[in-house]
Amino acid sequence: MVTTSDWERSDWERMLRGAALRVTRPRVAVLGAVFAHPHADTDSIIGAARRDLPEVSHQTVYDALRALTSAGLVRRIQPSGSVARYESRVGDNHHHVVCRSCGAIADVDCAVGDAPCLTASDDRGYAVDEAEVTYWGLCPDCSAARSPDRL
Repeated sequence: MVTTSDWERSDWERMLRGAALRVTRPRVAVLGAVFAHPHADTDSIIGAARRDLPEVSHQTVYDALRALTSAGLVRRIQPSGSVARYESRVGDNHHHVVCRSCGAIADVDCAVGDAPCLTASDDRGYAVDEAEVTYWGLCPDCSAARSPDRL
């Protein structure tokens, strides 16, 4: 797993060039924000990007997220009942676990086998290349807060 501290501006620039995207300050700031804040919503990414680039507009961040997602550098997820969120873990068809109480999201590796992780009982002739699974429950903090021992 790559952490944000492992990356520098030159790494973001190299990623953008490798995806045939023009290197711009907003794209670098947004890419860095997504890596620094996994599963962040757009407002959080705007705030993080503005710490590096105070003048960046909402629309520029939206445009950068769209370009980065289209290029496969970030992944857009939207668990039921949630706003869109973005993550830097791409290409491995992992899944997510979501807390029903606080909304925290964590990555979960595929349950069994290689991508697409799950074999449909009847794929209806589709060439399946991805399966999306969302596990729902309570995160450890919310579970502990509801525990009878804490009353």
